[in-house]
Amino acid sequence: MEERFIASAFQCYFIALGVVIGGSLIGSMAAFVIGDAPLTAMSRIAKSLRIWAVVAAIGGTFDAISNIERGILQGSTIDLVKQSLLIVFAMGGVQSAILIISWMIQEEID
Repeated sequence: MEERFIASAFQCYFIALGVVIGGSLIGSMAAFVIGDAPLTAMSRIAKSLRIWAVVAAIGGTFDAISNIERGILQGSTIDLVKQSLLIVFAMGGVQSAILIISWMIQEEID
């Protein structure tokens, strides 16, 4: 594997982790300001940020779709495999963030 791909994989992981944790923390502060329960809001926000964190981590949907298209239509299977692995790393970052948030708020996030 290339060193550049490994760096991109780590970036995808930590960007997705940061989007979910940061968005949940900031959103819970807003919930506190308006008088809602911040921990419940944190759980709800983390759930709704899952897909957006993956999209943000892989650099937007159009690049991912063009890489997948190139892999399928032009026979460049290495691009297809790399893009799939980047998506898996981003999903791992999201799941790690969900686990950290569930530890913080002491409740299960579905």
